[in-house]
Amino acid sequence: MLPQLALSKTLPRGAVVLVVGLGADGVREVPAAVDRAYVKRFGSDVATLAASVGADAKAGHTQTLPGVDDVRVVVVGLGEAVGVAALRDAAASGVRQAAALAQGKGTVSVAVSLGTTSVEEALAVSAGALLGTYAYAGVSSETTAAKVDKVTVVHEGSARTEDGDYVADVATVLATAVATAREWVNVPANLLYPASFAEEVQSLVKGTRLTCEVLDETELAAQGYGGLMAVGGGSARPPRLVRLTYRPRGAKTHLALVGKGITFDTGGLNLKPADGMYTMKCDMAGAAAVLAATWAIARLGLKVKVTAYAAMAENMPSGSAYRPSDVLTIFGGTTVENANSDAEGRLVMADALARSNADSPDLVVDVATLTGAAIVALGDRTAGVMATDDPTAQRVLDAAKLSGEPFWQLPIPAETRAKLDSSVADLRSSGTDRAGGALAAAAFLREFVDAGTPWAHLDIAGPAFRTGGPEGAFSTGGTGVAVTTLVELARSLAG
Repeated sequence: MLPQLALSKTLPRGAVVLVVGLGADGVREVPAAVDRAYVKRFGSDVATLAASVGADAKAGHTQTLPGVDDVRVVVVGLGEAVGVAALRDAAASGVRQAAALAQGKGTVSVAVSLGTTSVEEALAVSAGALLGTYAYAGVSSETTAAKVDKVTVVHEGSARTEDGDYVADVATVLATAVATAREWVNVPANLLYPASFAEEVQSLVKGTRLTCEVLDETELAAQGYGGLMAVGGGSARPPRLVRLTYRPRGAKTHLALVGKGITFDTGGLNLKPADGMYTMKCDMAGAAAVLAATWAIARLGLKVKVTAYAAMAENMPSGSAYRPSDVLTIFGGTTVENANSDAEGRLVMADALARSNADSPDLVVDVATLTGAAIVALGDRTAGVMATDDPTAQRVLDAAKLSGEPFWQLPIPAETRAKLDSSVADLRSSGTDRAGGALAAAAFLREFVDAGTPWAHLDIAGPAFRTGGPEGAFSTGGTGVAVTTLVELARSLAG
C-alpha cells in the first residue's frame, strides 16, 4: 500500500522530514522558515550546514542534517543534468532515506521540495516519491509496517495536468501500477504461477472498466495455442492466456500489448545452470508490465482502445517437457522448429502475437525479458527497442523519454531472417549461431505480426530485475520497468 500523496504550495504543519535537492548551483527551494530555524539553532542556513557535513550533488547521494524543532532535513544530490528522470530519482532516493529515519514501528511524514515549476516535473517528483516508499515485504509471519504515512510535494505551479486531472491522482495511479508490477515479479514462483497469476489479474480489474478473459489449458489446446501448450507441458502447473480489453468511448486508435509471462524458467530440457536459475521468477516481468499498464490506462480514462495479452507458462523439465527439434504449431497455423527449450519466451509470445492479429490493432507492442543477448548489448540498466520501422521505434522512445525510462533502439538487419530458416518447419525458433541473439529473437516475433501492422518489441531482460540495492526510483528486485512508458505511449495515441 502506497502512502497518501498531496501537492501543496507550502510546507505542511507538524513533524516532517523535508527532502531538498542539491545541484551544481547549490541547495534548492529550502522554505524560508526552515532556513531561519537552522540559522537560529546552528548559526548556518541549510545550504551552509549541508556543505559542512559532506552533502554531495552526485545523483542519489543523501545526507541527513540534524533536526530543528519538528523538521529534519534530507539533502539529496540531483546530479549534473536535472531533467524529469533526475527529479524522479532524487525524490525516490530522498524519500527512501527519510523512511529510514522512522523509529521502530513508527512512521514519518515526508515533504519533498525540489523546485519543480512545471506539471511534468511535479508529476515526476510525485511518482518518484511514492516509488521511493516501495520495498517488497517478503513472505513472513510478521507484518511489515509502512514507514511513510504521507508524502507532500511542495510545488508552487499548477496542480492539474493539461487534461484537467490532479497531478496527485495521476501520480498515484502510475506509482500503484509500477508497484503492482514489482509485487508480481517479486512473489516467489511457488506462489505465483500461471493459474494464480491469472487470478491476481482478475482481482485487480474487478470493478474497473476492463474486461478479463482467461483461457485454461483445455481451451488453449482446443484453439491451437501450440507455443503455450509446449512450453507449459513440462510443468504440473498448466499455462494460461489472459486477455484484457479496454474500450472507452471516443477512442479512435487501437493499441495491442503483449507480455511474456513465464512465471519460472528452468530452461526446460536445455537446463540453466544453478546460478542462472535463481532469479527466474522475474521472467514474467513483461506480462506484469503490460497488465499493470493496461489497468493504469483504464484508471486514467485515456481515450485509446487497448487489448492486452499475457502469455503465462512455467518452463520445467519432465517426461512431458517439449524437446529441442520438436515442431510446434503456433496459433494460426505457422509451424516452428524448436531450437532450444531455454528460448521459450518467444514461443508463448508467438501465440499471443498471432492471436492479437484478429483484433486488427493499429499498433502492436510486446514486452519481454527475452534474451541475455540484450543484456550483453545494452547492459542491465537499458532496455532494447526493435520495430518494423523507425517512426514506430521513435514513438516508443519518445514515450520512454517522457516517462524517464532508459530504452535504446536496436536494428533488425535484413539478413537476420535467414538465420531462422528451417528444413522441417516454417521457421526455427532461434538462429544457428549466437551472433545478434536479441535481433534474431525480434525477427522471429515479427513473423507473427500481420504485414503492414506497426509493431515494436521491448526486450527488458536487463532492467526488469535488480539484484543489488535500490537506485533512484528503481527498487531492489522487480523494477516495474516499461509500465510508465506504455502508459505514456497510450497517452500519445489518445491524441
